[in-house]
Amino acid sequence: MNRIIVRRLSVNVSGLRVLQRSFCSDAAEKESEVKQSFTNNDDQYDVAVVGGGMVGMALACSLASMPLTKHLSVAIIDSNPALGKSNFIKKEDPPDPRVSTVTPATISFFKEIGAWQYVQEHRHAYFDTMQVWDYTGLGYTKYNARDVNKEILGCVVENKVLHSSLLSCMQNTEFRKTIYPSRLTSMALLPSSSSISVDSTPSATTLFTKGHLAKLDLSDGKSLYAKLVVGADGGKSRVRELAGFKTTGWSYSQNAIICTVEHNKENYCAWQRFLPAGPIALLPIGDNFSNIVWTMNPKDASDCKSMNEDDFVKILNHALDYGYGPHPKSISSGSVDMFSWFRGDATLSAKECFEVPPRVVKLASERMVFPLSLKHANNYVSKRVVLIGDAAHTVHPLAGQGVNLGFGDASTLSRIIAEGIAVGADIGEVSLLKKYEAERKPANVVMMAVLDGFQKAYSVDFGPLNILRAAAFHGAQYISPLKRNIISYASGEQRLPLPLPLFT
Repeated sequence: MNRIIVRRLSVNVSGLRVLQRSFCSDAAEKESEVKQSFTNNDDQYDVAVVGGGMVGMALACSLASMPLTKHLSVAIIDSNPALGKSNFIKKEDPPDPRVSTVTPATISFFKEIGAWQYVQEHRHAYFDTMQVWDYTGLGYTKYNARDVNKEILGCVVENKVLHSSLLSCMQNTEFRKTIYPSRLTSMALLPSSSSISVDSTPSATTLFTKGHLAKLDLSDGKSLYAKLVVGADGGKSRVRELAGFKTTGWSYSQNAIICTVEHNKENYCAWQRFLPAGPIALLPIGDNFSNIVWTMNPKDASDCKSMNEDDFVKILNHALDYGYGPHPKSISSGSVDMFSWFRGDATLSAKECFEVPPRVVKLASERMVFPLSLKHANNYVSKRVVLIGDAAHTVHPLAGQGVNLGFGDASTLSRIIAEGIAVGADIGEVSLLKKYEAERKPANVVMMAVLDGFQKAYSVDFGPLNILRAAAFHGAQYISPLKRNIISYASGEQRLPLPLPLFT
């Protein structure tokens, strides 16, 4: 199944083609029009980042942190009013239901660009243990950071904290950035023509008409020019649409309901249980709070959103405890069952035994529902345009990898830009941008295929398949090299695991 998914997603991965694209149907006519409408007062930048969310801001911060790119002029286009505020988070604010589980690789990236120090000023929760189990009670897997000689498996952070930390990081640099509180309405790029004379200082209009700049028109009537346009504007990317990038994808006919809940004691473990309609995850967020991500069919999601709080808390605890099936058994030494051959002579420590998640005592936020889908851009780059984050790939939240893939894009793209500057290359040329695509696209496709395969495998309630899934849990629990490989891959290390359950 995964082979089919990889084949459908990885169009032209191995044979990446250089796209020579014009966004104008008639280049000559367009050139005539723009010469009359442009003025010399229009703004000109090295990089225009469309989308000032977490991934777009991470790219800006990364560019600001490197010696070869910190001199670049960068425009950030986003109508989100939060970008104009210095600190929009109050410590007394209740936890937001929108969170991200950031991997050790992402944490390292945030430290490199100087943003993690700001995350630590707000609510966040490290976790070093993860328990995953199936509703049938046939098996479970417990991951621990010590299995790979690490201190943590990840950290759960509210999205608004990540975003605010990146904004604080960027504001505390001398980076030449301009924020446009607007939306992108149109984008134009003319074919390259003759080179510009080195004896003159050409205007933005001249550079545009020669194909050396892209032109962006905004909803407030302003226009700006850039050598490179970065589409970081999410799953419904306007940049992707205007640039004509094709996508592959499908809907899962599932919704996810997210919310914040409260316990009587602090939760230090990440929990995920696979139920007949989809997984439910309980993620620590600090201060006796946890975050819920529960996948189910759209009707059930609508019912859960509208039911009263007491009833919702009741079905939450039911889903995380004995609901749908029994607890898996922690096997003692010498026990014999159909999976004994996995274990051999292995024995479990107390920390490796199955545990019941902490009970939810109350709801601490609104309940939010959103549909789930997979979408992948067939190409990430064309002349002067590049996609990062959800604009390039949208994945199932099964393993919380979406934003981590986006941060990986931002890290790689900033490095490729720096490498281009080091050799005097035009940062908007396809030959340079293809290096970013060649590095990120295969890694993203593999992760998307793995997650999609898991979604399909764990959405079917069928006896023989249930046994196979249980065998996978036992294999991940008792085969140490496999367990280490899964944890390392999910932590951000680029090693392909065998297709068995991975931690979120």
